[in-house]
Amino acid sequence: MTKEETVKHLWWNAFLAMTRYELLWNIRKKKFLGILVVAFVLATLSLFLPVILSNVMNEPLEADPNYVIETGAGIGGFGFLLFAIVTAMNSISGEFESGSIVPLLTKPISRTIVFLGKVFAGFLTLLVTYVVLIIYMAVGGTIIYGVQNNLHLLPLTLLGSLISTFVWIAIVLALGALSKSSMIAALGTFGTWMGANIVTGIVSVVAEQAWILSYVAGSGATGFASAIGSQIPGAAFIGKAMSTGTDAIAANLVDFALYPSTEVNFYKGLFSSELLYIETLEFILLRSISVALVYICVFSLVAWYAFRRAEIKE
Repeated sequence: MTKEETVKHLWWNAFLAMTRYELLWNIRKKKFLGILVVAFVLATLSLFLPVILSNVMNEPLEADPNYVIETGAGIGGFGFLLFAIVTAMNSISGEFESGSIVPLLTKPISRTIVFLGKVFAGFLTLLVTYVVLIIYMAVGGTIIYGVQNNLHLLPLTLLGSLISTFVWIAIVLALGALSKSSMIAALGTFGTWMGANIVTGIVSVVAEQAWILSYVAGSGATGFASAIGSQIPGAAFIGKAMSTGTDAIAANLVDFALYPSTEVNFYKGLFSSELLYIETLEFILLRSISVALVYICVFSLVAWYAFRRAEIKE
């Protein structure tokens, strides 16, 4: 074995050891179990709330062959935020708070490998969670709403959900590495989400600049695809409501696979018929993925740099 091969072998072994360490840490802290519980609560509400409402209103629940593919993971943008916070808030800052970072960094392993191992462990945790969640939604949706269409597109839902969640994970890691505080990491990310989805939304409507939201992490601007048809009964002419933000990547991936030539109309305000501009779904999808990747790369680099430069006080 050459020297270069030996270095690669040692690096890979160290990376796998760090990933295993982080996964075991998550299991000991019952983090994985907590994520699964939250996931199933949100998904169950999404599945059974319409059933409960139909019984209360004494109206039959109609079959919906597109329920699963349109609902996706069933947790929405707020669910992505929660999973990101639960998955990553203690990954770096928790090590500093508990002091476990000291024996960890005394091992013959670079901080870069430690950081990458933590990120990869978070990815595996989310991957398993979302796979189980999507299967649960597919089975539950089929039982409640009948035979479902386009289930072969569920891998797109999984891919989009992972990308959307990792935007917030990168922000959590950056805030945690800079502050060394899990509380600041969690509250700071939640505040960022609030600002991105509420404050900027109000400002953009007032200023007639909804396009700005497409470059801010979150739900983005809302447009309507008249060629698809509205989910609102009696309002098919409006078209399906579509978001342009990083939280909508999964839904946009599925819609693009089904309706690749769709155009989305954006109006002045929510209740106005004044058309501001039109964008193709392809452009919206590519932009949202690009924006998400930029956020992930930038905040991950900030987290990595802050972690490498952090001083360890015994």
